[in-house]
Amino acid sequence: NSPYPFNDPYLSKQWHYYNDGSLKSSRYGADINVVPAWKNYKTGNPEIIISVVDDGIDFRHEDLIDNMWNNPSQSFGDFKYGYNFVKKSYEIVPGSHGTHVAGIISAVNNNSKGVSGIAGGDAAKGIPGVKLMSCQIFQGEEGADGANAIKWGADHGAVISQNSWGYI
Repeated sequence: NSPYPFNDPYLSKQWHYYNDGSLKSSRYGADINVVPAWKNYKTGNPEIIISVVDDGIDFRHEDLIDNMWNNPSQSFGDFKYGYNFVKKSYEIVPGSHGTHVAGIISAVNNNSKGVSGIAGGDAAKGIPGVKLMSCQIFQGEEGADGANAIKWGADHGAVISQNSWGYI
């Protein structure tokens, strides 16, 4: 009997959500204990927009596309998911870290695919997750001004700005 409310195949490996100590080298309780929140509260809300200030989100990813934000002033093609501050354009170039953190935030839950997101909704119940806005400040070896990206996100409706930048 699974402690998880969703059918995503890799959810049981996401020990940071709920850690029962059964995974090798894991410690019971070393997690964010999101399962009770999923079971007793909302699993997501599409009125909440989260800007991911990082490298680009892979907006075509099957576990993310349904929870991507759409810029109402850029409604055509692939140029509607955020802004690329490196190239000063609406063309988002997918990156691994931006896509990874976007999945933690809002991968679609309960769709029998991949992983679960903290606020990814519940596909089986028709509940959408929070919306992901890509504010790209890293592309390859190039970088851009993070402060402008944070402001742009807020000016375009983001109420949370995710910034987990790493430097080598």
